[in-house]
Amino acid sequence: MTTVRKIEINPVTRIEGHGKITVHLDEAGQVQDARFHVTQFRGFEVFSKGRDFREMPVITPRICGICPVSHHLAAAKACDAILGVEITPSAHKLRELMHMGQFVQSHALSFFHLSSPDLLFGFDADPAIRNVVGLARQFPELAVKGISLRKFGQEIIKTLGGKKVHPWHSIPGGVNRSLRQDERDEIVRDLPAMKAIVREALDLIKNYLAEKGEEAKRFATLETAFLGLVNGGFLELYDGDIRFRGPRGRIIDEFPDWEYLDHIGEHVEAWSYLKFPFYRGLGYPNGSYRVGPLGRVNACDDISTPEASAELAAFRKLTEDGVVHYTMYYHYARLIETLYGLERIEELLDDEDIMGSDLRVHSRELYPEGIGVIEAPRGTLIHHYEVDDRGAITRVNLIVATGHNNFAMNKGVELVARDYIKDGKVTEGIMNRMEHVIRCYDPCLSCSTHAVGKMPLRLQVFDAKGVLLSDQERS
Repeated sequence: MTTVRKIEINPVTRIEGHGKITVHLDEAGQVQDARFHVTQFRGFEVFSKGRDFREMPVITPRICGICPVSHHLAAAKACDAILGVEITPSAHKLRELMHMGQFVQSHALSFFHLSSPDLLFGFDADPAIRNVVGLARQFPELAVKGISLRKFGQEIIKTLGGKKVHPWHSIPGGVNRSLRQDERDEIVRDLPAMKAIVREALDLIKNYLAEKGEEAKRFATLETAFLGLVNGGFLELYDGDIRFRGPRGRIIDEFPDWEYLDHIGEHVEAWSYLKFPFYRGLGYPNGSYRVGPLGRVNACDDISTPEASAELAAFRKLTEDGVVHYTMYYHYARLIETLYGLERIEELLDDEDIMGSDLRVHSRELYPEGIGVIEAPRGTLIHHYEVDDRGAITRVNLIVATGHNNFAMNKGVELVARDYIKDGKVTEGIMNRMEHVIRCYDPCLSCSTHAVGKMPLRLQVFDAKGVLLSDQERS
């Protein structure tokens, strides 16, 4: 029997909790296997049982402090389906406006606060400066712009929902508040400056990726299918059909979101609380796919707004078939979506429906189940509720955005470990590269923003007999 050594990074900052990375080495010190474990159980699917379904848009946003709007809206859409209503155009566009604010603030957080220190200082830079504080000291103008962009998105959320985190705006059948003229004008006033910030960030990431060349293309890259919502083939973030696009660009499947159970299965592993969704037509693991910014821009045919469409066209010229598999290019795709979010905000504010006062549809119907699907910043988010004849929740199934990318994150960590760990030697820079695989997917790493300076990590190296050789910890 082969004896292996194990390297463990624990904890890695994760979605609303904790995760760890383990790397198993053979007797020669070469990587045999690597896994990204999610070690915390959330339990919303269990303790929501028995609650009135109308409470779900308030309960489920507590899943996440970074993207509560996504859960708020997915829950509201599922409640609309239980009531059997189609909300008014004004309510639909006000929900979408808040959703675009969510995308802008969340993508700004991911790029400027979480990932840009690695890109600007380098993976092997001193952790004492490779953080958001170091960014503020050495690149103060860029840091302020990142904060301004995030604030812009959060202010839209607060304007409609009363607060920046865990807002309450959407209700079953519509929304509870309209938009005032002065509030609209204030958002419009700031749009040009926000677009300029995104343009600058796009130049930064494109220059970085061009400079790193093949290294950036090789980093944690694997070929998968991609999944995302589309509307007439265009990128869609609020309401559309689910599309699977294959690794070589062929559309494998496209179906209404309420049919998701016929097409998406969920695999589980004993070593992680995070599920592994897969496309049923191909089974697990062949049917594994990726979501989020890279998944969406690969899944769609085009983007409906002019500036983001032009940027997508340039993005697709990076490969012969137009499908970009490079994991590091998640950052590029994220900024294309941020540009789309700003353009879509501009379109919505120019639409007369956005100032309307017809906000809610009432219904006495009560259907036994409702499904709400939306694109969260990190990928496709599915809320599925079943209720009894009094409207009490009897069953909940949530497929969160991060789960779709679980297979790819694990493979990415393994690929980087195999690429950089040789003869059992692990440096701080290699540890950081493995963490950056996770940052590319941005799996709601809100906890990492709480770590000023170095991220909390513990790495233990054992010899072939299981004897602890090295125990490094940073907090």
